[in-house]
Amino acid sequence: MKKINLSIIAFISSLLLILAVNTKRVSADDNSIMTLGVSLTPNQKKGTINTLNRANNGENCKIVTISGKDLVKYLNPTGANFNNNSGVWSSALIQRQGNGNGINVHILPYNGHNNITTITTNQYKNAAITAGISDANIYVTSAIPIDGSGALAGVYAAYAKNGIHLNQEQINAAQQEINTLSNITQQNKDKKGYSDAQLNNAIAGAKAEMAKKGNNLSDNDIRIILNNQLNINHLNNILTSQQKEQIIHLLIEIKKSGALNSKNFQQQASKLAAQIQSKAKDIFNKLNTQQNRNFIQQIIDAIVNFFKSLFKFTIMLDKIK
Repeated sequence: MKKINLSIIAFISSLLLILAVNTKRVSADDNSIMTLGVSLTPNQKKGTINTLNRANNGENCKIVTISGKDLVKYLNPTGANFNNNSGVWSSALIQRQGNGNGINVHILPYNGHNNITTITTNQYKNAAITAGISDANIYVTSAIPIDGSGALAGVYAAYAKNGIHLNQEQINAAQQEINTLSNITQQNKDKKGYSDAQLNNAIAGAKAEMAKKGNNLSDNDIRIILNNQLNINHLNNILTSQQKEQIIHLLIEIKKSGALNSKNFQQQASKLAAQIQSKAKDIFNKLNTQQNRNFIQQIIDAIVNFFKSLFKFTIMLDKIK
């Protein structure tokens, strides 16, 4: 009996060993893509690869070159004026992650310098979600100072060259999002009570709310959703009417792009909002003080009392008649 048991154990052990040897190992090369700007000099290319490789733990990955043609394809539909010979220096590393990881963006310094001068990580994250990208780590760097508005073009191209074609309408909305949010942040960067984190948290929250309602929501629904998110993030009295209208127009374009059709859109947007709040606790803890909550409640109470009074007044008029 013991001999039989030992034979069974030996057989199972051999089978497990064979399965372990033949099981395909998922390496960084399967899920990681590096994009390099075509205009990089040999030294810049080497420095860029070294910078991005450190984020990839030195693992091998697929490398694609991004040229002016990619900028024309992905950025010109939103008003950019690139041509096929336009220079490209911004580069990126995309690591596709498992379901539920969300979008994570890191701007990496090149030789100790942050050469992405304008676009923030949160702006990249929001735009990536709108474009249809989900569950990925994205690292962006540049060998020379650039505003960074075109950096995601390489990411869009990398997905396409890896067989994943993103919806062009969503890409257009994503680029509009980068331009709108970066402009608003630049216009308010020295204003007390404003931060880029608050703005992007409001946008992510609005997108999550929109996704709950689906494509049937009206433009007025979007206006109400945005107003609610701006109140939550204490931006209603900071942004100008023109800036609010720009955001409303942006959210309408996001709806029109078909982004709300994605099952992942709401999850990714909600995860981003939670991520922004977690990484900017100092800002959001100040916003969520008891004093601020009381102030918001006072506004709500005032609105409720107004309609109660209006209702009572209507009843009184009916009695008089």
